[in-house]
Amino acid sequence: MKYTPQSIGEVVKKTRKQLGATQKDLALTSGTGLRFIIELEQGKPTCQLGKVLTVLHTLGINLSLNMPSDFSKKSKD
Repeated sequence: MKYTPQSIGEVVKKTRKQLGATQKDLALTSGTGLRFIIELEQGKPTCQLGKVLTVLHTLGINLSLNMPSDFSKKSKD
């Protein structure tokens, strides 16, 4: 699956609502600001990755990265 800022924002919003939390609740529990949560849920493409990961963790959302099978052959650094 290809993730986009919009799709991540939709998942965050849906999960937050399923948990019965407001945007303000999520901002407080994740240690981010209300404006950040609003922008994340709207799919803002320039949200800080560290904060996005914090919000996902707070909501119990797991994000996985799958490296190509030939990645180790191409990467020397």
